[in-house]
Amino acid sequence: MENEKLWYVVNTYSGHESKVKEKLEAKTESMGFQNNIFRIIIPETKEVEVKDGVKKEKTHKMFPGYILVEMIMSDEAWYIVRNTPGVTGFIGSSGKGAKPTPLLPQEIDKILANMGMSRMEIDTDLAVGNKVNIIDGPFKGMMGTIDNIDTENNRLSVLIDLFGQETPVEVELFQVSKA
Repeated sequence: MENEKLWYVVNTYSGHESKVKEKLEAKTESMGFQNNIFRIIIPETKEVEVKDGVKKEKTHKMFPGYILVEMIMSDEAWYIVRNTPGVTGFIGSSGKGAKPTPLLPQEIDKILANMGMSRMEIDTDLAVGNKVNIIDGPFKGMMGTIDNIDTENNRLSVLIDLFGQETPVEVELFQVSKA
């Protein structure tokens, strides 16, 4: 788990999510921690409302008072996030100096999918020929090789060994992890 990019939930003062995100991004940049703290996201959904015959697109926070941070948990990165103004702590930390537990891949995948995003960056994390573990769905627990990547729909065609034959199966991006 050490040296692995994982997602953590950070508690902020409600209504200060954008300020905390900006401060944390600036802190990461100024302290040279781009290799430890990667994406900082405010989970939001967009809804179209029709009021008086006029369509308006509204953004709603999925979890007011929380931001998601993709990071490699090190003492320094943990300290930087914890001591950013507006941050009240991590979710999944018992306190007393214990590091927090990351979100499970299935949890972060559902949140990011609602936002039209993905946990893995297809351009940098995956390529045809890479080995992946299937972590969800009917082929859970199997390992395979990426045969085709559908970036538009966040789907992969993975070749798995089924009864001694190489068989292609279609999986969603959130159903795999890098081997």
